[in-house]
Amino acid sequence: MVVKEFAMPDLGEGLTESELVSWNIAVGDTIELNQVIAEVETAKALVQLPSPFAGKVSKLFVEPGTTVQVGAPIIAVEVEGGEPSAEPAPPSESVEGQSQEGGERNSVLVGYGPSVEGTGRPKRRSRAAAAASAATPEPTSVPEPGRERPRSTPPVRKLAADLGVDLTTVTGTGQDGLITREDVVAHSGRVEASVPSAAQTRPGQREREVRTPIKGVRKHTAAAMVSSAFTAPHVSEFLTIDVTPTVELLDSIKSNRAFSGHRINILTVVAKAVCIAIERNPTVNSHWDDAAGEIVQFGYVNLGIAAATPRGLIVPNIKDADQLDLIGLAGALTSLTEEARAGTTSPADLGGGTFSITNIGVFGIDAGTPILNPGEAAILAMGAIRRQPWEHQGEVALRSVMTLSLSFDHRLVDGEQGSRFLADVGAILSNPGMALTMV
Repeated sequence: MVVKEFAMPDLGEGLTESELVSWNIAVGDTIELNQVIAEVETAKALVQLPSPFAGKVSKLFVEPGTTVQVGAPIIAVEVEGGEPSAEPAPPSESVEGQSQEGGERNSVLVGYGPSVEGTGRPKRRSRAAAAASAATPEPTSVPEPGRERPRSTPPVRKLAADLGVDLTTVTGTGQDGLITREDVVAHSGRVEASVPSAAQTRPGQREREVRTPIKGVRKHTAAAMVSSAFTAPHVSEFLTIDVTPTVELLDSIKSNRAFSGHRINILTVVAKAVCIAIERNPTVNSHWDDAAGEIVQFGYVNLGIAAATPRGLIVPNIKDADQLDLIGLAGALTSLTEEARAGTTSPADLGGGTFSITNIGVFGIDAGTPILNPGEAAILAMGAIRRQPWEHQGEVALRSVMTLSLSFDHRLVDGEQGSRFLADVGAILSNPGMALTMV
């Protein structure tokens, strides 16, 4: 019987740390190979972590809610035979996702878990990860002659530089002397504030300040939005339309037994209208590849749907949405929404989007200027549907009216192209039968 340690793997996107959200096992439990032992939150999603060993759990190195550096041990397992592991397992990488031709994604992690064969493609780092690395310079301090450079990760070195801490004077408490964030903070004499518990407050008393660490999805979203806002020149256009015919269509669908069991709503119809309009105006479904000096125009639509979750804003996408009919889109949207609310959206579903929709109407908002999802050329915001007086057939009548807001990257989309796209979406929603003239 030997003890083997399992280290926090690199879950993809070049991440240097992840938060261990919860353990599914306890010390003394007997676990099987590939059994899910924990849930880990990356900058994009909640990931289930399978065990690379079968045996008895002898130690859990970290508590739930702890941010763990890649390569730091998280669990020790007693296994039969073999050699004891003196070093943590090497960081793993997630399997590269779907190709542009639409092959199936595989979210199993390489390095542990079931084996994966046949991709035949080299692993590559995403543009977002590369950009993030380039945007975060590492401290250039050089250790004194004769002193070995202390072991630490880039985020820890940056923190040390921000706090004015000389890492050569810090004793690391991590695996093999790795200097952790906590080591740097403790050495600087600073104490990070935490969210106060209810027990610290009197009934009815409101806290003057509540501080929450910036991490996980919130941290990733903030970085992505700032990058998008200051990289792509945004232009926004608005179109207010009479969607009464679409509302009547939806009422007809609800009473039709052929559509029983399918959640077809206004978002479903807008998604279909967007796919049709993209076919006629393909520039809104493209990408500015600065590194390659190229404009990439996609021949498929991976349709992102912005979803507000307790963990923050995420934009999972429906692969090849342009190939789905109304029922297919309804099913895909239902699955996407349920997974987002449950926090089980896979990293594969969060990458590779080509165009996004955000439904601000569910919050009673009429219009806005949405920020582009990084790497995409355009995003459409759906406003609330309101009953209001509107000109109809030469008279004023009470109609269902909605405002569409389109933001696009002016490097990729000219004003005429963006306007034609928005007009096409509006034409379909104003008269669903117009879709027959566009396909």
